[in-house]
Amino acid sequence: MKRHGRPHIFVTDKLRSDGAALKVIGNADRQETGRWLNNRSEISHQPFRRREWAMLRFRRMRTLQKFVAVHASVHNHFNQERHLYNRSNFKLKRSAALAEWRGRGAA
Repeated sequence: MKRHGRPHIFVTDKLRSDGAALKVIGNADRQETGRWLNNRSEISHQPFRRREWAMLRFRRMRTLQKFVAVHASVHNHFNQERHLYNRSNFKLKRSAALAEWRGRGAA
């Protein structure tokens, strides 16, 4: 706020509570709602939304919990945060993880 000053507009969803909150603080005239105006904030939540859509496929909580338990261990094992390493180090870490995974699967 100090660097850029006050916002000219507030882009919100079409929720009535947003308008009520802005009315309380005296900025109701600065609120804009539109179909594609909120894309920037929606795109920032995309990984979370993707996870929500994936969870909608499960009809029972038990099957969801089974999937999440297995998926978490596999994802944590193979997620190497590729952007932090150069290509050669990433390939070394990935092959080590795969060898360990195969070793555990054979036991």
